[in-house]
Amino acid sequence: MKRWLPAPLLSAALLALWLLLQQALSPGQVLLGALLAVLIPKLIGPLRPPTGPVRHPLRLARLVLVVGAEVIASALQVGAGVLRAHRRPPRGTFVRVPLELRSAHALAALAVITAVIPGTIWSELAPDRSTLLLHVFDLEGDEADFIAHFKRRYERPLKEIFE
Repeated sequence: MKRWLPAPLLSAALLALWLLLQQALSPGQVLLGALLAVLIPKLIGPLRPPTGPVRHPLRLARLVLVVGAEVIASALQVGAGVLRAHRRPPRGTFVRVPLELRSAHALAALAVITAVIPGTIWSELAPDRSTLLLHVFDLEGDEADFIAHFKRRYERPLKEIFE
């Protein structure tokens, strides 16, 4: 089965997308969509990265909920910071966060998390992967508090999930 359909969910999605784009269920369109759904995953197979080892799926689900809540809270904070910028300009700054993560999958997940949370931008990763440089839109409190929060909310759960 894996030989013909190396990524069955991708194949199903490609077939459904093809039929939606064609707006037809004729036998020819179904056959052409099925052919594409089989061939495309086989052709892009060498380009797909290996899947990461997820050791604790429930912790991953909890992390997704935490990140979702953080996105909403950060969006409200950034919005408030923009609205009050004429009275108190935001204290944008770069923060160096020491990292314990070494797994490429965990670092990729951390990059996605920092990209979706408003007010933080992943700026640089040290070549030895020991330090992450983040830009923070409005640093409230001191840098040590931000680093402790970042490590507790994101790095520690990712370490538990992937390493």
